[in-house]
Amino acid sequence: MPLRAERYRITGIPAGLATLWMRSNMGYSLNALTDYLATVGMPSSVDGDGAKHVTGVATLEEAGEHEISFLSNPKYESALGRTKAGAVIVSKDQAIPDGMNVIRSPDPYAAVTAVIVRIHGYREHASCGISDRATIHSTAQIGDNANIHHDVTIGANVRIGKNATIYPGTYVFQDCEIGDDCLLYPNVVIYPGCKLGDRVTLHAGTVIGEDGLGYAPVDGSWYKIPQIGITEVGDDVEMGANCAVDRATLGRTVIGAGTKFSNLVTIGHGTKVGEHCMFVGQVGIAGSVNVGNNVTMAGKVGVAGHLEIGDRAQLAAMTGVMRNIPADSKVAGAPAMPIQTAMRAFSMMEKLPDMSKQLKKLEARVKELEAKLDDGD
Repeated sequence: MPLRAERYRITGIPAGLATLWMRSNMGYSLNALTDYLATVGMPSSVDGDGAKHVTGVATLEEAGEHEISFLSNPKYESALGRTKAGAVIVSKDQAIPDGMNVIRSPDPYAAVTAVIVRIHGYREHASCGISDRATIHSTAQIGDNANIHHDVTIGANVRIGKNATIYPGTYVFQDCEIGDDCLLYPNVVIYPGCKLGDRVTLHAGTVIGEDGLGYAPVDGSWYKIPQIGITEVGDDVEMGANCAVDRATLGRTVIGAGTKFSNLVTIGHGTKVGEHCMFVGQVGIAGSVNVGNNVTMAGKVGVAGHLEIGDRAQLAAMTGVMRNIPADSKVAGAPAMPIQTAMRAFSMMEKLPDMSKQLKKLEARVKELEAKLDDGD
């Protein structure tokens, strides 16, 4: 979805330095919004009053007459009859109540994303320059237009690109490289020698390049293996709060370009995650795993070490992976199995208490019949 150029045009701030944020405005007509959607490759049309102005975006339940909402999931279709929204973004063939103003789009979810950008813009980070209360080594190189807040520590031989925003409490160890337009929220830690690409966003408390769980068993105790590798994070990666990505024992741990993490995602040492993956909260991946491109892992997925996850695989919440997952697979359960098999297994689990009672009755009946046969003998 080609919104990055619009991000520059709306706010004048670089891509990667912002998250969505409300701003006051005079609003847009529905006709104006459809014109805008066409410019970002989302041709749409208006049913109803194209001159209707909206000033905000809200859910179907909360939207008022001056706000626009959206419907992308059919399970919420009944909310169309109750919403007070001034307009709704819907699919091309969605049935609507009489008199409702709608924008029809082939992809309502993508369209509402673009409309949020258009109406609300992005949060702009305060310009503070380089604080005299930051601790920056004399050999560090800081790019133009940096905003480095108080209590930030930047070590020797660090290189930071232009337009960086680094919030208080962040610690960047020696020999790190941070690209252009990066945003580090409070208390982020980047361990020695690690690399971030351009437009990387790390939310509060995230740690990049800490030692992995590298220990050798020696005579009944654990002997620490020096973790001499690094972690590399590609362009346009965003990680939520309190994520942790181990450095490799040897070589690199890699997070591919465009990949997104929710909160509390943990990546083991030497693992390589492909491009444009989506990991939801509390995903945990052990060491030396190879994850393909465009892989989705829902909340609390766990992956054992030294496995392969193929491109475009989809793993349902709480899936436990103990063997390789082929490309384009949809899996669920622990251990992971094809999702349709898992659904049948889950359905059977709900019936197990009743089945157990039935089995006990059958066992009792069998014993009765055996006793009668014995008496007959």
